[in-house]
Amino acid sequence: MAASSPVFAEPVFRFAPSPNGRLHLGHALSVLTNERLAHKLGGRLLLRIEDIDITRCKPEFEAGIREDLAWLGLRFDGAVRRQSEHVESYAEAARRLQARGLVYPCFCSRQVIKRAVALHKAWRVDPDGAPLYPGTCRACDPAEAAARIGAGEPHLLRLAMDRAIEVIGGAAGYVAFDEAGQERSVAAEPADWGDVVLARKEVPTSYHLSVALDDALQGVTHVVRGRDLEAATDIHVVLQRLLGLPTPRYHFHPLLSDETGQKLAKSRLSESLADLRARGVTAAEIRAQLSFD
Repeated sequence: MAASSPVFAEPVFRFAPSPNGRLHLGHALSVLTNERLAHKLGGRLLLRIEDIDITRCKPEFEAGIREDLAWLGLRFDGAVRRQSEHVESYAEAARRLQARGLVYPCFCSRQVIKRAVALHKAWRVDPDGAPLYPGTCRACDPAEAAARIGAGEPHLLRLAMDRAIEVIGGAAGYVAFDEAGQERSVAAEPADWGDVVLARKEVPTSYHLSVALDDALQGVTHVVRGRDLEAATDIHVVLQRLLGLPTPRYHFHPLLSDETGQKLAKSRLSESLADLRARGVTAAEIRAQLSFD
């Protein structure tokens, strides 16, 4: 059964970049879509900096994000939320789930998982194309797990997805909307993701856990993001239900591709907004190119 459409007193949108590189045209499309829909619905637009990845996120990239957004003419409401300043609240949520038997410690390295999966000729993959976790540590004795953690053995926390689905009643969903205001109910398929990682020793949270909590704590009612995150919404809906959080409405905009047909990405060093600005492209030209003029 999909979620029913909630009634919101005030629409609240958010743009939530990670400071692990410079913004590109795909980010411009996302933030400008948020701006347009927030204006259309008479809502607010918030800025969140998703900087939990301590190895890749840098202050200079955050400064660059601020520069790019100001150049595009964006104005945000309220204070900026930085995930790095709220790590304990994410860790506390993970502990709550663990106390309910919904999260278990996993000691498997990527190589261990790779070897386990290699024993099978065919193995299911998640919506991102990664092999599903084989469940090696699911049956680990709690006393043994506690001893290994106490000894400092590296580990992470995984959501026992089958138990989570059982707790929420075996069904979940959300409301998706388009720019014309049309809404549709979407049935979630969280089992497709298997036992996803919710926290790591070095960073006691994950993108999935942090975004579910942040959207609720910031009062976000409408989430606008790229279609590459559409499938992951199924995980977020499950976490929202488990933690007693509201489920926003969702809109997924198209992705932009380069001349080779591959989607724009920081990891591929796609041309950044700073690069475009350096060669004389104006913010007005960017808005026009993306049909926001």
